[in-house]
Amino acid sequence: MQSVNLRSFNQKVRHNKRAFKRYLGKIEKNPPRRLDKIAEEIDKEVWQEIDCLSCANCCKKMSPTFTTKDIKRISAHVGMTADEFKEKWLYLDKKDKDWMNTKQPCQFLDLRTNMCSIYEVRPADCAGFPHLTKKKMVEYIHVHQQNIQYCPATYRMVEKMIERF
Repeated sequence: MQSVNLRSFNQKVRHNKRAFKRYLGKIEKNPPRRLDKIAEEIDKEVWQEIDCLSCANCCKKMSPTFTTKDIKRISAHVGMTADEFKEKWLYLDKKDKDWMNTKQPCQFLDLRTNMCSIYEVRPADCAGFPHLTKKKMVEYIHVHQQNIQYCPATYRMVEKMIERF
């Protein structure tokens, strides 16, 4: 497993982002046979190569959506009411009606270790990130198109898909 060099990753993204998004768009319109099965195989390969703790770019550049269950669970964990938690750390995205972090990097990310201070109770969105093996993959292509610019694992998945197909 290799450490992620974010400078190098960002250069690759700048160079390939448009082509990768187009490629994923083609997959979405005309999915290869056994796409979900192949995505599972690629997922296993990707996690042999990518070390999330050397990166944490998702926590630095993105915000999870916090469900009502997430807010209740996390606020109890940090000793606050749900309303206090929302007032201190979240805002309601008017367009999507999602609760999001008010700042980046995430308030729960320890920047020295790249570890989450609430890992055991983290939002469901974080626990599932980067959603590489969500069924059906075709329904998550739009998510992967967004995540290639933030997540080296998603980027690597698309590289491997291009190699296979």
